Amino acid sequence: MGRFVNPDSSAFQVALNSRIYVDKTGLIEYTNSVLDTTNAYICNSRPRRFGKSYAANMLAAYYSKGADSEKMFSGLKISREGDFKKHLNKYDVIHIDIQWFLANCDNTDKVVLFITESVLEELRELYPEVVPKEVAKLSDALSRVKERTGQKFVIIIDEWDAIIRDGSVTENVQDEYLNFLRGMFKGIEPTKYIQLAYLTGILPIKKEKAQSAVNNLDEFTMLQADELAPYIGFTEDEVRELCEKYNRDFDKVKKWYDGYLLNGYQVYNPKAVVSIMTKGRFRSYWSETGSYEVVVPLICMNYDGLKNAIIEMLSGSDVKVDTATFKNDPAKIQNRDDVITYLIHLGYLGYNEDTETAFVPNEEIRQELTTAVRSSNWDELITFQQESRNLLMSTLAMNEKQVAAQIDKIHSEFTSTIQYNDENSLSSTISIAYLGAMQFYFKPVRELATGLGFADFVFVPKPEYKNTYPALVVELKWNKNVETALQQIKNKRYPESILNYTGDILLVGINYDKTSKEHQCVIEKYRKEAEVCEM
Repeated sequence: MGRFVNPDSSAFQVALNSRIYVDKTGLIEYTNSVLDTTNAYICNSRPRRFGKSYAANMLAAYYSKGADSEKMFSGLKISREGDFKKHLNKYDVIHIDIQWFLANCDNTDKVVLFITESVLEELRELYPEVVPKEVAKLSDALSRVKERTGQKFVIIIDEWDAIIRDGSVTENVQDEYLNFLRGMFKGIEPTKYIQLAYLTGILPIKKEKAQSAVNNLDEFTMLQADELAPYIGFTEDEVRELCEKYNRDFDKVKKWYDGYLLNGYQVYNPKAVVSIMTKGRFRSYWSETGSYEVVVPLICMNYDGLKNAIIEMLSGSDVKVDTATFKNDPAKIQNRDDVITYLIHLGYLGYNEDTETAFVPNEEIRQELTTAVRSSNWDELITFQQESRNLLMSTLAMNEKQVAAQIDKIHSEFTSTIQYNDENSLSSTISIAYLGAMQFYFKPVRELATGLGFADFVFVPKPEYKNTYPALVVELKWNKNVETALQQIKNKRYPESILNYTGDILLVGINYDKTSKEHQCVIEKYRKEAEVCEM
């Protein structure tokens, strides 16, 4: 066994030794199903702390000839599969971590040479007669081994994109690295020596013009996860089981850490879930991922529509995004959609494949993005947040005229691109206008099924604020009588869906008059049955 060629199973054993272990060996079931086929070339990208290295270590432990891992996998899901032993520890495995090579290379201009020579050295020890010193390319060595021995390779590359994402690495080195990958995986010859190729990182493979630089890889991403969706993060069922085991409030965990929608699965950040289970404190664990410093310059880029989109998403809205323009290279970002797409890959935004929209997935990320915006000295947003906070305070004070005036102001100064023509456009403005509520309230629920219909907005305070901040049930009307909005809330019994909320509830009706181009507002405190009985 070696460091890079046929490693042992010690790295995966660390995961098994952890206080919380979630069985993701279903990924092995998938890779076994595609071994030695045209689908055996996989690039599985995901954000930091979403189990990239864990998955790579697991695959290496399972396939490597240098490991004896039958006992390790016994009792896990993969052990119940019929072909479990067929592939167990049967292959020559090359397992490399590109981030490690970058960190340990004295001259990053020579990082590709460092990778090549490090792996070749171990291959020469394993196959001294097949891989002589004059062999200088890894792809050539692998081809020679297959020709002489019939042995195919499983190649696992962790943090494949570290060279692409590292701003200190020159474009020439990036090109050299991409050529290295092409030599390993692209063409007829690699099909002779590749049993499985598994690359993982944050980004999909870099694009050159309209195509991937290594276009024979099957891409599984935060945009399109397909069959690998259940193995990217924790699924909702897995989180529910953990909540039962550790006595955590599942609904609260869901609001804080859920929101990634991958091929029909609700997916959670494993780092956050493990932290809340073991520590019990609801807060953002995202800043510990190391990608925070990337976000501030991104959201400050002066692209048309970017800042408005950030505000909309922070306020709870989804925004349309064209993900096709992004070249999977941070240095090649050219527009608003590129920034948003990159943030999706980083995990700072969720993505709905059906609607092609981006959104802030949960409370944890909302806090992180808000902090990033504040630290960026984005004056417009700081001013807007204050205006929005004033609107919230006026709402809580039931100052109807002030609320209407402040919504007028926010619409004219901050959301002027939204032109009213129906209740949907009014809804967009109201969503943005109450951005200041996000400090005290969870993301507003849009079109909540309640009583006999659907409430436009329902704001529920975070548990720590429920005694000081009322829930808000908001109904919108466009070019109608504002009183009808409030009456609709009552007639269709919208508040009934949150009667288990123990604090106060305010009913808020808002109308926009097309003729006067002004908003009107009525606010009323909801009288619960218990209160009525006491009078």
